[in-house]
Amino acid sequence: MKTNAIAGRTLALMLLLPLTACSQSGSSSNSNSDVAQAVKEVQQQTSPSVIGAEIQKGIDQGKKELLTQDIDVTNVHAGKHPHDPDNTRPKAVITPQGSLVIAGKPVDATPEQHGLLVDYRQQIIGIASAGMDIGASGAAMGVDVAKQAMLGVLSGKSDKEIDASIKPQTDKIQAAVVQLCKRMPDLLASQQKLAAAMPAFQPYATMTQKDVDDCSKQTDEHGKPGVAVFSD
Repeated sequence: MKTNAIAGRTLALMLLLPLTACSQSGSSSNSNSDVAQAVKEVQQQTSPSVIGAEIQKGIDQGKKELLTQDIDVTNVHAGKHPHDPDNTRPKAVITPQGSLVIAGKPVDATPEQHGLLVDYRQQIIGIASAGMDIGASGAAMGVDVAKQAMLGVLSGKSDKEIDASIKPQTDKIQAAVVQLCKRMPDLLASQQKLAAAMPAFQPYATMTQKDVDDCSKQTDEHGKPGVAVFSD
């Protein structure tokens, strides 16, 4: 949690640097007024509602694309680093209509196989959509955390006090990640069923039990819990 406070403090100091330069040429009362006005402007410009609206637009567009575009299933795995080094497979996608297309050529499927393809696609979409929502919440939280840290610096709060003030928000994100990880077994099961029923798909069943086991251990570049599903 200390990292969040430090990052927030850094942003706060960056925001305050130009204010310090301006205040050197004015009186103490004027500089205090300038700081107060600047803080007010920062609060308005970084309003969670404004940021959230922009983020939500991107999320909505991303979800629309998931539903309407092909989904690459060449190498589905959890986390940043694929555990399958085989990059020689032709690209494989599942279309919105539930067809498997390998190297640009549709693969014939029985009604049963088609149903499994649709289920696997839906599993991926469900996890990706949930991940987008978590990412949006995290981004909005990041803005709020930075603002709290800035105001904490101005009011003389300690790192410990700032950490305590943002903990409820970070706890919510971590809880959402845990819930997302609980969906990974269903994704693995869907992939395995499809591979067993459709030989053409077998080379693309790259997810393993380790992905499920390691899901909650995944962290982002800041060391925060998080998981993503990739297809390389």
